[in-house]
Amino acid sequence: MSNKNQFALTPPMGWNSWDCYGASVCEKEVRANAEYMAKNLKQYGWEYVVVDIQWYEPNAAGTLYNNLAKLCMDEYGRLIPAPNRFPSSAGGKGFAPLADYIHSLGLKMGIHVMRGIPRQAVYADCPVKGTKYTARDIADGGSICSWNTDMYGVIDSEGGQAYYDSIIQMYADWGIDFIKVDDMNGFSFMGSRFYHKEAEMIRRAIDKTGRPIVFSISPRTHSTESAELLIKNANMWRISDDFWDNWDSLKKMHDLLHMWNPYMGNGHFPDADMLPIGRLSVRSNDPNNRPRYTNLTRDEQYFMMSLWSIARSPLILGCELTELDDFSLSLITNTDMIALNQHSTNNRMIYRCDKWSVWAAEYGNDCVFVGFFNFSDQACAASVLFSDIGIQGRYSAVDVWSRRSYGICDELVAVKLNPHQGTLIKLTREM
Repeated sequence: MSNKNQFALTPPMGWNSWDCYGASVCEKEVRANAEYMAKNLKQYGWEYVVVDIQWYEPNAAGTLYNNLAKLCMDEYGRLIPAPNRFPSSAGGKGFAPLADYIHSLGLKMGIHVMRGIPRQAVYADCPVKGTKYTARDIADGGSICSWNTDMYGVIDSEGGQAYYDSIIQMYADWGIDFIKVDDMNGFSFMGSRFYHKEAEMIRRAIDKTGRPIVFSISPRTHSTESAELLIKNANMWRISDDFWDNWDSLKKMHDLLHMWNPYMGNGHFPDADMLPIGRLSVRSNDPNNRPRYTNLTRDEQYFMMSLWSIARSPLILGCELTELDDFSLSLITNTDMIALNQHSTNNRMIYRCDKWSVWAAEYGNDCVFVGFFNFSDQACAASVLFSDIGIQGRYSAVDVWSRRSYGICDELVAVKLNPHQGTLIKLTREM
C-alpha cells in the first residue's frame, strides 16, 4: 500500500491544459508542451503534464461543454481517450503510449476525471469489472454535477468501491502519476458539501494500486470543516473556484491561503489553482473568456508568484508553454522562488492591514524569506521588525525578483511597493 505523505512531500509543479485549451486539448498539443517542459523547465523542478477534462469526448471543441455528449467508453463503463484527439490511444491502448512518451522525457503524466460513473454507462447498464454488479447497482442518480452532464455519483458500497478500483487500476496500468478529480464539492438545498465518501473510495483505490499517484481534489472546498478529511485523503485540494487573471480574484486568494495555511504540510497542500500567466484560452468558445495574454500586470504577477510560493501552494501552469515570453519564463525559473515553495518551513502571515500584509518563512538555518503584498490602488511603504519575524542579528537583504540589494539589515526590513505589487525579500544571515 502506498502512503501519499511519503511520495508527494513538496507542492507538485507542472502544467495543466485547461486554461489554454479548455475541454478540447489534443495529443499533439500535450506532446508539444511536454517537450517544452522537458527542455526548459524540468531542471527547475517542473514535472507534471496534466490532460484536463473531456479527453474522452470526440467532439469537444473549446471551453464550453456539450450537454449529454457521446463519450468514448469501454465495456465496463470506464472512460477512455477519444482516438480522434489522442491517436496513440487507438486499439484499446488508452493513455499508455502518451504516458510512456512523457516518461521518456523524464516527466510525469496526469489526467482530469469527474467524480462518479458516466450516465452513458448507467443507461447501458455496463458490468462493473470482475464483480456481479452493474452500473445501475452503484450509480446515485440524485448526485449530479451542476455544470457538467457526463456523470452520476457512485454509492458508497462494495460495488461502488469495485468500480473506483477498476478505473484507478486502469489509470495505474497506463502509467498515470497524477489524478485531478473534479466535482468533489457541490451544492444542495442544505448548502455546500464535500463528497468525502467518494474521496475515501478513491483514496483506497489509489492505495490498492501501490503506485505513487498524486490525488488532487477540485473545485473549491467551502470551509475548513473538511480539513482533516482532506489531509487524510488528498495530496492537494482547491481552495477557490477556477482562478483566472483578474485582480479581485488574486486579492481574495491571499486571504484564502491565509485561512488554509494551518492545514498545509508534507503530502497535503491547499491549492490556489493554476497560474494564469502567458497566453491563455487559445481555443475558447466562451464570449466571456476570449483568447488573450494574461490580464494581470507585471506587478500583479509578482504578487501572485510571491504569494503562491510563500504559502506553498502547488505550482501548476495554465498557459501555452511553447509561446512563453521572456518575462513569464523568468518568473517560473526563479530559483529562490522555487526553493521557497518547495523547501521552506514555518510559513505564516505576520501582519495584515487594509493596505498591505507581510508573510515570512524559514529556509534552512541561515535564511528567511519575507513576502510583502500591497492590496491598495496606490503605492505604499511596508516594513517588518526582525523581532516580529523571530530573528536577530545581521542579515543581507536581496529582492528575489529584481535582485536589488537592500544592504545589511539588523532591526527591520522595509520596501516600497507599487499598486497591486507583491515581492519577496531573501534575508541571509551574515556570519
